[in-house]
Amino acid sequence: MTRPGPVSALSVQAPPRKAPVSTEGVTLGAAALALVVLPFALQGLGLTLTSATDVVIFAIATLGLNILVGQTGLVSFGHGAFFGIGAYAAAILQRNLFPGGLVLPALAALVLVAGLALLLGLLILRRRGVYFSLLTLALSALCFTVAFRWTALTGGENGYGGVVREGLLGLDVASPWIWYAVVAVVGFVVLVALARFRRSPIGTVLEAVRENEQRARFLGYPTNRYKLAAFAVSATVTGLAGVLMAFSHRFASAEPLGTAFSGELLAMVVIGGMRSLAGPAIGALFFILFRELLSIWTGDWLFWFGLLFVGFILFSPDGLVGIVRRVMRMIRPEATEDAAMAGRRAGTPENLPAFLRPAEAVDGTILAADGISKRFGGLKAVQDVSLAVRDRTLHALIGPNGAGKTTAFNLISGMFRPDTGSVTLRGGSVAGFAPEKICEAGLGRSFQITNLFPALTVEENIRLAVQGRHPGRFDPWRDARRDPAVQAETTEILRWLGLAGLERAEAGSLSYGGQRLLDMGVALATKPRVLLLDEPLAGLAAAERTRIGDIIKRVSTEVPVLMVEHDIDRVFQIADAVTVMNEGQVLVDGTVEDARSSPKVQEVYIGSGTAAMAARPRASAAEPQVLLALEAVDTFYGKSHILNGVTFDVHEHEIVALLGRNGAGKSTCLKTITGIAPYARGHITLGGESFDGRSAASIARAGIGYVPQGRGLFAGMSVAQNLELGRLKRRTGNGVHWDEDRILSYFPRLKERWRTAADYLSGGEQQMVAVARALSGDTRVLLLDEPFEGLAPAVVESLFETFDALRKEVSIVIVDHNLDLALALSDRTVALERGRVMHSGPSKDLRDDLDLRRKVLWL
Repeated sequence: MTRPGPVSALSVQAPPRKAPVSTEGVTLGAAALALVVLPFALQGLGLTLTSATDVVIFAIATLGLNILVGQTGLVSFGHGAFFGIGAYAAAILQRNLFPGGLVLPALAALVLVAGLALLLGLLILRRRGVYFSLLTLALSALCFTVAFRWTALTGGENGYGGVVREGLLGLDVASPWIWYAVVAVVGFVVLVALARFRRSPIGTVLEAVRENEQRARFLGYPTNRYKLAAFAVSATVTGLAGVLMAFSHRFASAEPLGTAFSGELLAMVVIGGMRSLAGPAIGALFFILFRELLSIWTGDWLFWFGLLFVGFILFSPDGLVGIVRRVMRMIRPEATEDAAMAGRRAGTPENLPAFLRPAEAVDGTILAADGISKRFGGLKAVQDVSLAVRDRTLHALIGPNGAGKTTAFNLISGMFRPDTGSVTLRGGSVAGFAPEKICEAGLGRSFQITNLFPALTVEENIRLAVQGRHPGRFDPWRDARRDPAVQAETTEILRWLGLAGLERAEAGSLSYGGQRLLDMGVALATKPRVLLLDEPLAGLAAAERTRIGDIIKRVSTEVPVLMVEHDIDRVFQIADAVTVMNEGQVLVDGTVEDARSSPKVQEVYIGSGTAAMAARPRASAAEPQVLLALEAVDTFYGKSHILNGVTFDVHEHEIVALLGRNGAGKSTCLKTITGIAPYARGHITLGGESFDGRSAASIARAGIGYVPQGRGLFAGMSVAQNLELGRLKRRTGNGVHWDEDRILSYFPRLKERWRTAADYLSGGEQQMVAVARALSGDTRVLLLDEPFEGLAPAVVESLFETFDALRKEVSIVIVDHNLDLALALSDRTVALERGRVMHSGPSKDLRDDLDLRRKVLWL
């Protein structure tokens, strides 16, 4: 199959995408109208004006809770405590200190709630995840017990009455209509303020914490401080709702302090839509209507509400707002788009933008590690490692898998504290610094596994990094998107990286190569004095490796770079100095020629080399009959059209290479076969059996084994447990049966690691476990997504020979950017471009004819 005239995506100039129209103004306008209509609508349903007031008060409480749950990702099971404390404080203060007053007891109560929230936050926020949630639950139970038993202060089970609601600024707030108007105005002001808070620098950082707190810390943000601010603001807004409730009902009780009320608040947030601005308020309205109307028919209304809550969790996690959006998409379908990377506008590499260049150069060493060591239990990961990075140079840290490179890298970058030794930057010690302090000192880093904010846009990822070094990053009011200096730098970095045109795409929707590039850009946007890159070329197509390698080299002429990388050819081309590690120790530290000519390096790291492996003849085991077939398959991610009419087949015992540039749809194709990314149109069959409409679990049981990019092992579980989970539901008789002995005959090294936790293995050993797990059980087709990525050449050679032997057992579809190896291993090649099959034919033709390879693969 031939392609139309090739046009490189590295030079295509697509028109810039228009920024989406903001819905915030529409939301606020709709909220104002709803507040006017609400009391009349509820009275029309037979409810009272008090119910309308309660809706607004609960809406305020849920808006406060949503700062934690929806915006920061912290689930509180005890926020009713702050509601109850606000109510009690306002009632007690009015009766004892401010008789007849409203404003002063309310303000004093809010100050009290905010102070308590800060103190409690310092304690509770020391824990994360489920432990944070359990501590808030304990807080609610404790407060309820105190309020219920301290009768002298709170009135105990009888509650605390005697609250009055008289005049306020000349208004007769004793009137239910006047009081509703006051509460509605307060509610609208809270909504406007929280909308502003969401758009502020502190609000954008809270979203970053929700998506990836570790990455936020490495951008220089002290995330504990931001979470404490969110906790205090959230508690204060919820406390304000409690104050209004005390004045509304002229009474305060212990009931809101209980865990049941906290659960109801959380349910309102989830049912309304916790990622949206007004969703929690909609949830509050739904709760009041459900309670008031259903309680007429049954006293068990809360039971049915609980069932409904579970239903939303399972079937509509984005709540009522999400349901409305889906209905609107059915009425007005969104136009489909190409994959995210299709909108990219990239040019030739340029010098680093002036604002990212250091003010002055350092003569000699700028970053040094001296005798650093690290143990993990009984494992000596790094032993007495020393290296020195000179200013304006590219220093490569290389070595076989398990050599300790990434651990040494993490010790230098602040991920771990070294047991012994020192790390200095510009002569000052940075050993053991927290990530945010490391970033502030001048070290910026990327990660071996891409570490982004996946649900945020490409532009937001870069802007967060830029914003972190600008004044006002803790501002709770200014619009973060309208800072001209931050926006200008963000735009220039995106253009310089070659990511222009992708500003509005979600980071998680980019191809793996696009995410790699963005990860490096995020690190650079922090304006580091030294840039640390962990395998920046892994998973990139050949053309992209050349381009990114050129960018890194250009960067190193201004900002020194310490780089961990396995692409030995590229390292030897661009590095100025090389440190080679093996078994946790430095093997060679010197020039590129020192590393290239060292017999020890050749022995433990380089192996026989890619060229030698590719040159060896490989006998095909392919048989005539078709085993796996794809026919006109279309796959979408949201409105992005990723696979478009993909058609190809795989024969018994055949190895098919699925090739193409980053973003071509290769990984999506594998996920479509496995059922992880269901196809919208077309057909897939395995041995004549249709996969149409089948789940990923059913497809796995049919005999499809899948090795995902990044391996996807079960951390904390041993090798044996990972493999047992792989075969547990796949003993079906569909294909070759792989038991423990058979697997170990192909991967004997795993026998030595059988009881070792998978996350303690080297990268090469982890890849072996991933392949072994995919084979475990009964397997007919093995899908390999970047199996050679990030591995030392000697390990690559071992896996290559294993895959070559496996062709006699199973059919294989392999996606890998190492073209020489993929073409040498495979019988046939299918080339994708923008989700379409642009070539299909024998791999031998592409292997031997470089002109054809350039035409087909655009290299």
